Amino acid sequence: MDFTLWDIVRNLLTGLQWTLALSLVAFIGGGVIGLIVMTLRISETSAFRTLARCYIELFQGTPLLMQLFLVFFGVALMGVDISPWVAALLALTLFTSAYLAEIWRGCVESISNGQWEASASLALTPFEQLRYVILPQALRIAVAPTVGFSVQVVKGTAVTSIIGFTELTKTGGMLANATFQPFMVYGFVALGYFLLCYPLSLSARYLERRLHASA
Repeated sequence: MDFTLWDIVRNLLTGLQWTLALSLVAFIGGGVIGLIVMTLRISETSAFRTLARCYIELFQGTPLLMQLFLVFFGVALMGVDISPWVAALLALTLFTSAYLAEIWRGCVESISNGQWEASASLALTPFEQLRYVILPQALRIAVAPTVGFSVQVVKGTAVTSIIGFTELTKTGGMLANATFQPFMVYGFVALGYFLLCYPLSLSARYLERRLHASA
């Protein structure tokens, strides 16, 4: 089958859409789980702190590729049929949650103890202190590194091609094999990742300067 330039670009755009979808859903899901893990990480209960720390160290201390294999093949060993999309989403969500939890923990702990003490004097519970006093202040600090980490999530989707999820890298590999033009195809793949990641990098730098200037 002969591929025109438009055929290559059209197929890569489809792969790019799946990359974007996986990145977005994993980032949102990772954010929700990460917020829970972060709350446990700063809890006054030592068991919760230990559990959260082990969770974070597990996912930060092992390669994303290995986590992806364990999810994809581990679930299959339990007799559950799991698609590459679900396995990729689950692995990338857990990976993202661990890093976001640690980023946000650092932001929360950067708020002075005086803010905790002042809010405690108002008879707020620890949860209310976190929700109404600490998190709104930590949010200003967390925006830039959070947006910056989203770049790593987008690039991390490339690993999911190993288990057969047809995102941008997998699509590029199939097209390179079909067209025998790997340099051109992978050049377009690299351009696709650049178009996704560069605006995020610029946004992170802009937000960091903007929020730092207004602090």
